[in-house]
Amino acid sequence: MLLPLPPGDFQAYLFDCDGTITDSMPVHYRAWLAALAEWECDFPEELFYAWGGRPVADIVAELNIRHGLAMPVTAVARRQEALFRAALGTVQAVPGVLAHIREAYQRVPFAVVSGSTRESVVASLEALGLLAHFPVLVCAEDYARPKPDPEAYLTGARLLGVDPAKCLVFEDTELGVRAAQAAGMAYVRVPPPWER
Repeated sequence: MLLPLPPGDFQAYLFDCDGTITDSMPVHYRAWLAALAEWECDFPEELFYAWGGRPVADIVAELNIRHGLAMPVTAVARRQEALFRAALGTVQAVPGVLAHIREAYQRVPFAVVSGSTRESVVASLEALGLLAHFPVLVCAEDYARPKPDPEAYLTGARLLGVDPAKCLVFEDTELGVRAAQAAGMAYVRVPPPWER
């Protein structure tokens, strides 16, 4: 089933990856729980989804503050990523988004604009057989200011050579939607797993 699109003549589609193209948020959450268990750090599921779109390093740093811990940010981020990558074989595409990818592929240029690392995005898209659909990847290493700042989406539009006002964003998080709005782009809100 196609997700409804806003009206407009869109010349490019920009997709978030985790939770938007890939139904990976439950897998990410299990990886977080396993990585944080090694430090006896609690991370409620509601908070995990509320923080959707935040860079992994920011999440670890904020959990350190909240719990009075001194978890090494880079080490915990790497552990979470390794646990997630080990479970990639279980990840499926989000059906309503996959339908738009199939319908518009080679008719509308695509980019992925993600808060995840390039390594993670490439692995996720490869696992779904979709990497070739996305000639432009804008990942965490490619911009200085994370969502909700518009920098990442504006970078995606620039790399595609499309006016931001002619771009349509597919996003599952509030931070991502705010970034799209700040970039002057229309958006489709991808519902979370429990609403599909």
